[in-house]
Amino acid sequence: EVQLQASGGGRVQPGGSLRLSCVSSGFTFRNYDMNWVRQAPGKRPEWVSDIDTAGGGIHYGDFVKGRFTISRDNAANTLYLQMDRLTPEDTAVYYCVSPGLDLWGQGTQVTVSS
Repeated sequence: EVQLQASGGGRVQPGGSLRLSCVSSGFTFRNYDMNWVRQAPGKRPEWVSDIDTAGGGIHYGDFVKGRFTISRDNAANTLYLQMDRLTPEDTAVYYCVSPGLDLWGQGTQVTVSS
């Protein structure tokens, strides 16, 4: 079965950090660019970051401002998102996405609150 399984979300205080992981299965992960997308309550999905197949081409949304780091381990079929200096505005469900397969993971909830 082709799927993406995200984990690592939780509740943190403003200024805290989380590391999201997304394990892929059922397809050749190293052949696909990958994205992180988030959706806050009542809002449209918002692109966060993307990374190319080799991990050399990386882009971030303007709101990231150097706080997040996307990476991947092709040997482990896993995508990561290190998030630092979190703010309440980062509260959302975070999804890993393979645009090439039009495949979304189930999402992991990130809540930033004091």
